[in-house]
Amino acid sequence: MVYLQILGGFILLLGGAEFLVRGAVQIAAKAGLSAMLIGMTVVAFGTSAPEFVVSLNASLDGSTGIALGNIIGSNIANIFLILGVTALFAPIVVNVRAVIRDALMVMASSILFAWLALTGTITSLAGGIMFLLLVAYFLYSYLRERRSHRASADLHEREADEVQDLKMSTSMAWLCLIGGLVAVAYGAELLVTGGTVVARGFGVSEEVIGLTLIAFGTSLPELAASVMAALRGHTDVAIGTVIGSNLFNIMCVGGGVAVIVPLSVPEQLQNYDLWVMMAATVLLLAYLSIGRRIGRVDGFIFTAVYGAYIASQAIGVDKVMGMVG
Repeated sequence: MVYLQILGGFILLLGGAEFLVRGAVQIAAKAGLSAMLIGMTVVAFGTSAPEFVVSLNASLDGSTGIALGNIIGSNIANIFLILGVTALFAPIVVNVRAVIRDALMVMASSILFAWLALTGTITSLAGGIMFLLLVAYFLYSYLRERRSHRASADLHEREADEVQDLKMSTSMAWLCLIGGLVAVAYGAELLVTGGTVVARGFGVSEEVIGLTLIAFGTSLPELAASVMAALRGHTDVAIGTVIGSNLFNIMCVGGGVAVIVPLSVPEQLQNYDLWVMMAATVLLLAYLSIGRRIGRVDGFIFTAVYGAYIASQAIGVDKVMGMVG
């Protein structure tokens, strides 16, 4: 029964996020917001909504291991799994000028997040600062790109265009938005509850369930969006989706949830998973810096690395680190 509950949570998160994003984008467009701003904020937040709701729900239930595991695990999955699988469908051509500034911000925010996590607790004050830094960054980026239309602005517009192919009335857009929010909220409840039961049943920690099962579930919207964009020939949108999602996961999800519930950081996350996330982020930045496309061979390697990471969680991080040592 619990597995049906988890499956139901996956389906509601994926479907709910899709309707939420489409409804929110249509409402924003009808309100006169530019495609660039919509792609920069509405789409990025919409695809990260499952991570936010799941992490908030878990934190309010006292499962901060699931909340933080979901954030870190989602960022790892975004880089290795989503980019890997997408590249298997179509090689990802990197436009360095379009994404380098956001990628550097992801790197800086990852360093900040890791530093705070290594202190043992991400406090409400730290969370508030993270969230405000994100708002300030997007305000700066929007004003800069509006004054001088850059390659990054074109990418954000394409991100918005990906979810504006179906026109709908205002009332239908609101129905999609509200229905999507309800589906995401209920899907998050099912996933967190089911994941907690599975963790206890198998005798594994909550953070491991957050890093694997729940992180995979909350990354499904980004995976679906990236693969669909690649099939339409817009492979650069996959890079934009991953970078935007990772930035929101750290600064909005991590920061926003910490404002409400301070997040105590489990030892495994400090000693292992944070460093995997940092390594994945450095690798992505290296690809972007040299303008290297992510081809099918790279996609296979990325996917295999993600499989190895999941295997390390299944075997046990302590055993894996012992073998390496």
